[in-house]
Amino acid sequence: MPEQQDPRRSGSRPNYWHSIISVALVLFALGFFALTLFNAQLIVNELKEKVNLIIELQGEETDNMARQILQEVDQMGFVREGSAEFISKEQGAELMREDFGNDFLKLDLPNPLYDVITFNVKAAYMHPDSLKGIRTALIEREGITDVYYQESLVNDIADNIKMIGIAALAILVLFLGIAGLLIHNTVRLALYANRFLIKNMELVGATWEFISRPFLRRAMIHGLFSGALASGALLLLYLYVQADVPGLRDIQDWTGMFILFGLLLTMGMAINTVSTFLVVRKYLKMRVDDLY
Repeated sequence: MPEQQDPRRSGSRPNYWHSIISVALVLFALGFFALTLFNAQLIVNELKEKVNLIIELQGEETDNMARQILQEVDQMGFVREGSAEFISKEQGAELMREDFGNDFLKLDLPNPLYDVITFNVKAAYMHPDSLKGIRTALIEREGITDVYYQESLVNDIADNIKMIGIAALAILVLFLGIAGLLIHNTVRLALYANRFLIKNMELVGATWEFISRPFLRRAMIHGLFSGALASGALLLLYLYVQADVPGLRDIQDWTGMFILFGLLLTMGMAINTVSTFLVVRKYLKMRVDDLY
């Protein structure tokens, strides 16, 4: 009957490359979902900032007064930079002709339109309560008759964003939980071959802190490497998609992208280190017979 091989002398070594790549794949999946949400939010903000608000000026206002109001509106903190535009009633009539044809005003009646100023607000102010406050503040200004915007459209945008945000948050929390479990299991399998080494170090008198220290240091380095691999792959994927979707170039936010990459690096190190700490402590608490 062949002699049973002692696993402590099997010479098996953990496959750390397998662990690094596995963790990188998990972080890549998590980062891909977060990157999708991030760019979706940028697109939503861009759409919100394209909703026009219209200031109707009093009919007797002079061009100088209208230009002064335009300048004041353009400098207000809630107005998207460069979006304020003055449209005279003559320009408005010409736009109406383009939309409705030459039959517009064919009876030679006086021009019923008013001089207006159109502008867009920043995405943070595209909320029903904020827009009502903006409207109230502008109406108090001399020379302004009223402020108009598509209230139903604004309400629909706010409601849809709220529902999508709740669903996205729930999915993100689920992804974080799954990522943590997968990384923990990957670390546990990588350390399985070292379980006898860990226990033998304790038996010869080494403290738990002394035993854990090199494993924790290696876990941090491997987590950093996994996060870097995931971030690099996401960056290449984003650049590839950006080349096929030119519209992404207009809304890209590199600061947010690099914050996401930093979070992936931090998560890789943190989850790897915590999982390694828990696994090492688990093996230290086990009896020698239970390690087989």
